[in-house]
Amino acid sequence: MSFADLGLSDKVLQAVTAAGYTEPTPIQAQAIPHVLERRDVLGIAQTGTGKTAAFTLPMLTMLENGRARARMPRTLILEPTRELAAQVVENFERYGTNHKLNVALIIGGVSFADQDAKLMRGTDVLIATPGRLLDHFERGKLLLTGVELLVIDEADRMLDMGFIPDIERIVKMVPFTRQTLFFSATMPPEIERLADMFLHNPQRVEVARPASTATTIVQRLVATGSEGHEKRDRLRRLIRGEAELNNGLIFCNRKRDVALLQKSLASHGFNVAALHGDMDQRARTIALDGFRSGEVPLLVASDVAARGLDIPAVSHVFNFDVPHHPEDYVHRIGRTGRAGRAGNAFTLVGRGDDRSLQAIETLIGQPIPWLDGDLSALAESGEAEGETRTRHRGRSTRGTAEPARRSRGRSASGEGRGGEGRGGEARGGESRGGASARRAAPERSRSEEVEAAPPRAEAPVSVAPVAAAPSRSRPERGEDRRQDRGPRGRHREEDDGATPVGLGAHVPAFLLRPAVVKKRK
Repeated sequence: MSFADLGLSDKVLQAVTAAGYTEPTPIQAQAIPHVLERRDVLGIAQTGTGKTAAFTLPMLTMLENGRARARMPRTLILEPTRELAAQVVENFERYGTNHKLNVALIIGGVSFADQDAKLMRGTDVLIATPGRLLDHFERGKLLLTGVELLVIDEADRMLDMGFIPDIERIVKMVPFTRQTLFFSATMPPEIERLADMFLHNPQRVEVARPASTATTIVQRLVATGSEGHEKRDRLRRLIRGEAELNNGLIFCNRKRDVALLQKSLASHGFNVAALHGDMDQRARTIALDGFRSGEVPLLVASDVAARGLDIPAVSHVFNFDVPHHPEDYVHRIGRTGRAGRAGNAFTLVGRGDDRSLQAIETLIGQPIPWLDGDLSALAESGEAEGETRTRHRGRSTRGTAEPARRSRGRSASGEGRGGEGRGGEARGGESRGGASARRAAPERSRSEEVEAAPPRAEAPVSVAPVAAAPSRSRPERGEDRRQDRGPRGRHREEDDGATPVGLGAHVPAFLLRPAVVKKRK
């Protein structure tokens, strides 16, 4: 079957031929005739099968007749992300070269004034994200009563991003007699409910089993540690080991991990850019254009780049994190292996990713093989490392405990001798004599000192005279309170000298200045 058999206009066929396409994809071959018959269509197909052209080409044929009016678009296409919306605009520019249609892009991160000017000139095709569309409607700059055709693209992504309430509100603003095209890669129960609500007697077009992956993609699981530096090191070794890597998308679950991983790869000499939802529109466009042109071979992104982005030559996809939702795995790896090309998808799996991995394999209906052994080998190595660390900690504990016991023994005997010295000057000679005798004695080994040290139970006996010694020069005030305060009290007992009164010896200079009293007149 060729595009000429689908009922498209001559202008559209000329543009398709100029773009280099000769045969339609399965989703295009089945959906385009029903769209031209003005029927509602429910399209289900795996990502990368040409869903965008499946509604772009018939829309161009249908819009050849008619004229746009100010603030009242004729057709409306809703996309979940700015990148997808901009990509649809590129499709209209590519296939609509023979048409004189006004196409308006309404997305966030762009000036309201420029978008309002486009709406006032009249719009044949309005491509928008739900949030910015509602902003224009609430400002009174947009009317949706003239919409003849409504396209809801990537409906499952709309569900994940929380746009379903906005979609329901927008659908109530468009005429009831509209034609609706509803496209999604997966069909969870929530999406089926929305399809029943929005569509009237739709024609179901399903060219692949829901949530299936392309057969041209080689999928592998890579066992890695759960620590961040271990995963980043494993990813770097994986990238360097791929000889056929032309460019690659690296997906993370969180936006902050995207920025962290991009900086880490850049510090190790990789040419890499980042793309996530918190970036401004200009930075996102620069990063995506650099990746498409080949100037930047690696792009670290969140799931904002997982849906519908048409970058045909992506050779590798790396899942730095296992996605929380199994449908996201289908979309992520769908960025490679597009249009019949071969692709490679690697997913880094840690010890805590068992449940998410099982959900993914259940969804796609097949197990994913491991690259270099599964998590069991990783767990054994982790246990061995844990035992090594435990033994090391045990040695460290024993090494520190033994000197502690020795120091306690020496401190106990030292306190006893010090107590005797403080007890009175009559025993000072004995203490000095004992010290000279000890100096005259030959040096003993440390082990002999430990054996010769008194037992720990006898240590308090020599400490007792310290508390009961009557000859002390410090004041008696607060003695009982300091005794009850434990180690801190005993430490303070060693501080001799009178308690300072007021500021003590140190008085600030400004307090020493004479006071000047001004006389009242």
